[in-house]
Amino acid sequence: MKTKTLNKNKVNVITLGCSKNLVDSEDLITQIKGNDIEVTHESEEDDANIVIVNTCGFIDLAKEESVNTILQYADVKKAGGIEKLYVTGCLSQRYKDDLEVAIPEVDAYFGTMEMPGLLAKLEADYKHELIGERVLSGPAHYAYLKISEGCNRTCSFCAIPLMRGKHVSKTIEALVLEAENLARMGVKEIMLIAQELTYYGLDIYKKRELPKLLDALCEVEGIEWIRLHYAYPSKFPLGIFDAMARQPKICNYLDIPLQHADDGMLERMRRQITQVEQRELIKIAKEKVPGIHIRTTFLVGHPGETEEEFQSLCDFVADMKFDRVGVFQYSHEEDTSAHDMVDDVDAETKVERANRIMEIQNSISMDNNEALVGHTLKVLFDRKEGEFFIGRTEFDSPEVDNEVLVSAKDQYVRIGDFANVLIESAEDYDLYGKVV
Repeated sequence: MKTKTLNKNKVNVITLGCSKNLVDSEDLITQIKGNDIEVTHESEEDDANIVIVNTCGFIDLAKEESVNTILQYADVKKAGGIEKLYVTGCLSQRYKDDLEVAIPEVDAYFGTMEMPGLLAKLEADYKHELIGERVLSGPAHYAYLKISEGCNRTCSFCAIPLMRGKHVSKTIEALVLEAENLARMGVKEIMLIAQELTYYGLDIYKKRELPKLLDALCEVEGIEWIRLHYAYPSKFPLGIFDAMARQPKICNYLDIPLQHADDGMLERMRRQITQVEQRELIKIAKEKVPGIHIRTTFLVGHPGETEEEFQSLCDFVADMKFDRVGVFQYSHEEDTSAHDMVDDVDAETKVERANRIMEIQNSISMDNNEALVGHTLKVLFDRKEGEFFIGRTEFDSPEVDNEVLVSAKDQYVRIGDFANVLIESAEDYDLYGKVV
């Protein structure tokens, strides 16, 4: 096949991994567009001559997906379908030297903090005046707001500090400006994300200032929901709960990854907290913010996890009745402290343990949803799919949590709008209702 020749470059950006990577891609797209270069995000059209793959390197499955995606576009390049292929993101940050040898078809690899170098390859300048502005790649009514980069924690299983570096907070002024820009674009919900949300401010203000940031963001006109993701439980700044209680814009929702509940496992994971302290934190949250919904994640199959320790986790999940739960299976990551341990929980056992946790949670979620039948909830509608309009309550984040479905046959709602919905029936992870 003859290589494409275009009068002007067109770039297609492919994003893999988490919401933090998505924000990075949106910032990159904003810079490319600001240089008057045509750019798309994950376009299905075969008309771009340059492809940039923004990779994830968090766990084995994510790394495998990233490598396969790079190979896919390397084949397209060899066949003449594109002219240039660039790779950025976490996988490239961590394994650049190995990737250069393994996949030489890539024109250049860049780390997580090397956007100016990548732009230079496109003959584009890094425009500082665009900082705080973003071209959104998804729905126009919600956006992620990354409040910091990197992490200072030393969890045994986590390679994120190797890929993202130490914690660096953005200033309150910069984040307010970004939120104001998002609101002008029609964004109604912002989701605060970071590798470690509760550490915010310690580096630049010498104290934890997430509550102060929340108060400032609540002043932004047009923003109606503010959601908190990735809050580390150890040394949790309780002022966050006070801010949630006094500010109606802050969703009664907290994503706080606990990872485990057995004290022996928590110590080996270097989580700096005990089960008793975790229980006390959740108790305080529910006392200070009545009606708060807690989302958490757990890691199963960490080196040394015995059946007894896993059963301790099961008992904890059954007793605490969290509103939302996710489960990861341990991935043996180079250069982490856990990598020095024997990965002694086999793959089959990891899968079985993850399934057991989710079986417990399925029952809890079903009970919680059934209790909502007959109640009216405020819902933000994200999309239309088949015969249903699909939305979320303030207790649910996009893609990972429960959804509310309203029949599109005899009702109409506008995507990106709020509506009150009377819940008529429930499944384990979905609610069905009608607009009232």
